Amino acid sequence: MSVPALASAPVLSTPDTHIFEDPTPTVDTSSIARLPDEQVALTYEIERTVKEIKVGRWKRIALQFPDQMLVDAPRVYGQLARGLREARKEEGNLQGATVAQDEPAVEEDIAKKLKGASIGEEEEEEERLFILADTSYGACCVDEVAAEHVDADVVVHYGRSCLSPPSRLPVVYVFTERPLQLEPLISTFKETYSDKEQKIILMADIPYGHHIPKLHDCLREDGYTNVYATEVVHNPSSLLPNRTIPSEASDSKDALRDYHLFHISDPPPSLLLTLSSRVASTHIYPTDTPSPNATLASTSLALRRRYALLTSLSTTSVFGILINTLSVKNYMHILSHVQKQITAAGKKHYTFVVGKVNAAKVANFSEVGGWVVIGCWESSLIESKEFWRPIITPFELGIGLQSDEERVWTGEWTGDFQTVLEEKKEPVPGTNGTAHQNGNAAETNGDAEGDYDSEEESAPPEFDLRTGRYVSHSRPMRSSTAPKAASSATLGDGRAAPSSTALTKRANGDLVQIGGVASPGAEFLRENRTWQGLGSDYKRQEEGDGKVNGHAAKMEEGRSGIARGYVVADEGRVH
Repeated sequence: MSVPALASAPVLSTPDTHIFEDPTPTVDTSSIARLPDEQVALTYEIERTVKEIKVGRWKRIALQFPDQMLVDAPRVYGQLARGLREARKEEGNLQGATVAQDEPAVEEDIAKKLKGASIGEEEEEEERLFILADTSYGACCVDEVAAEHVDADVVVHYGRSCLSPPSRLPVVYVFTERPLQLEPLISTFKETYSDKEQKIILMADIPYGHHIPKLHDCLREDGYTNVYATEVVHNPSSLLPNRTIPSEASDSKDALRDYHLFHISDPPPSLLLTLSSRVASTHIYPTDTPSPNATLASTSLALRRRYALLTSLSTTSVFGILINTLSVKNYMHILSHVQKQITAAGKKHYTFVVGKVNAAKVANFSEVGGWVVIGCWESSLIESKEFWRPIITPFELGIGLQSDEERVWTGEWTGDFQTVLEEKKEPVPGTNGTAHQNGNAAETNGDAEGDYDSEEESAPPEFDLRTGRYVSHSRPMRSSTAPKAASSATLGDGRAAPSSTALTKRANGDLVQIGGVASPGAEFLRENRTWQGLGSDYKRQEEGDGKVNGHAAKMEEGRSGIARGYVVADEGRVH
């Protein structure tokens, strides 16, 4: 069948008759799975949530859902509101029944209380529920920022969670337990581990964690004697993050290397790297396939890629610190720790507070050579080829700032920054790759500046391990901390010589200073950026013939009207 040729170009603009029509396409929600009301009450644990709210006496409750669960949010809201109303009625009935049991005895007391009560006294405030439609950061974290917008007293967090300790608000966790068939799970486990004497740890993603005790009991009945069933705990710094560990591992961290791990559901990449570096092997049982088979997890390639990122950042002069959370406890402590580490290495850091990290946000700052993410332990591991510069964690930063002689990659990996704070050691790396004990500095004298210059000249050269090129200025802040001469120049009669700027010795690789502090960002703005803000396109530039090329733009009347159907100046044309 032949296609007829077009007589004219197709109309690609919106016709004027459709200007005020809503172009938003309707979303087909028929394909989204909806749970029956009875299942909603069980999955979202309505009864337990109501009890905890009443016990906590919270009046403003924020409900946080991940994106895939927002379809059930209205019904969860309705059932919670209904449950709270019924709970208030039961409390009133109980109070009334207590009074009725001994009415003659309490009649006089009630009369006395009524005399002191005011007519306008308000009743107890009812609970108010708020649905947080979008999260400021990752869905696994408690969004205290959005909850504080409605002055919430508590957050009810639904779905899987990283269980990072919040900093301000109390939290009620509802893990929304998922169903799982035990028969294929047990048969797959037996096929994976034929030796019943092996030491095996049972672990599952949080929504499937309630199946672990049943699986453990069945395996013990089948003769598996060295199987350990983990339990959920709120401790991301644990050897098994947010899980209990075997008793022998409490005394020695290396005891876990004798265990094999069987994990139900695919773990996040950060959890997988952590587990693989601490146990003998890890098998993953998927839950999103009709006929699942346990597969052996291999993280050697991912670990090598992470180590390559660290070595590529060893000569980076400017680091950006991405604060990707305002809710996780102690995030300010790790920020201060990271800043001290970067400063001690003679490098510059800039701090940015972002929401959800994407390539477009970080690409706006091309002067930054590498990024350090401060967030929850699950979301800090960001691996994507879309990003212009590498993004690492605080744990990886500590390794990357070490010198080539000190840096040793053992395969250990952790994403929780609380572990970094607990394991930080003294002395800290100095600006020349050495260590300063207890912060004691070398004694200075009149020739201190000359000693500093000779120290810089005798420092070993630094090379980019990827390209093999010499890097002349990987520590820009080292020159700004050079000690000054102890005595100033004097004239023959003892008077101090006036300072002169006619001839000034310029340090090698000197940068632009702001407030007396070197600023690589300002240097990059002056030397490399082609656009420096509004109005920079119309700067006056002198040419060789003395004429001025370029003038400021003239003020013109802009467009008026609504977005669809505006008028251009006095022309009267409608678009």
